[in-house]
Amino acid sequence: MADVWSVARGDLFEQRIREQWTEQLGRRLDLLVAGCAHDPPPSLDTIDARIIGIDEDLPAIRALMTERADLDSWSLGDLRSVPVPPRSFDAIQVTFLVERIHHAELVLDRLLNGLRPGGLLLLRMRDRSTAYGLCDRLTPGWVRRLLWSRLSKRESMCPLPAVYEPVSSREGMHAFCLMRGLMVSDDVSSTSGPAMAGIGSAIVRLVDKLSRGRFTSSYDEVTMVIRKPQNHFARLI
Repeated sequence: MADVWSVARGDLFEQRIREQWTEQLGRRLDLLVAGCAHDPPPSLDTIDARIIGIDEDLPAIRALMTERADLDSWSLGDLRSVPVPPRSFDAIQVTFLVERIHHAELVLDRLLNGLRPGGLLLLRMRDRSTAYGLCDRLTPGWVRRLLWSRLSKRESMCPLPAVYEPVSSREGMHAFCLMRGLMVSDDVSSTSGPAMAGIGSAIVRLVDKLSRGRFTSSYDEVTMVIRKPQNHFARLI
C-alpha cells in the first residue's frame, strides 16, 4: 500500500491520467466523471481530453449542473441506467459515490463496461469498516441534515446519503476486483473531512477505543487506481 503522505490525492489521479495519455501516444483521452455534481474533474492542462459527467437526476443537481463549465457534456438519470457507452472511456473517476448509492456493484459493473481495455477506474471512497464509516452510517438523518446546513457551502443541496454497502470498504473493493480480474495498482489511505480535527476526531478515536480497534480511526478515506485488463483472455466485463 502506498504511503499516504507521499502522494497527494488529487495529484495521484492526475499523474495516472497523464501516464495513460503518454502510453496512448497523445491520442485524445476520454474521461467520465461519475457523480459529477460533487466531483470536479482533475486538472488536465496540456492534455487533449474530452470530459463527460453523469449523475442522478435530482432538481438540486440539475440546477447545479447548468452552471458547470468544466465538462464537455453531461447526462442525468438513474446511475443503473444512465447512458454509459461500452468501451468508450480511457478513465472513469468515481469520488465519494460508492458509499452513497444503493446497488453499488451494479453501478460499478456498468461503469467498468464503459472502460476500454487497459482503462483506469479512479476511485475514492469512505471506508465502511473505519470508525468514521460506522459513525456516518449510524447517524440519524435529521442530525445529518442539521450538520449539513451548518457546515456545507452548498445549502441548496441535501446531505449525501450514507448507504455503505459491503463493497464500500478496502476489503470489499479488493474482493470485487479479484472476482472481475481487475488489477489494483494504487491503494492509499488517508484521513480527511470531519474525521481530521475537533469533535469529529474525538468521536472516531472514542469509537476506535470502544471497539478495541475493530473500527479504526487511523484513516477514513481510501483512494484506489484500478486497471481493466488488456488481455482478451481475461474475464470480459
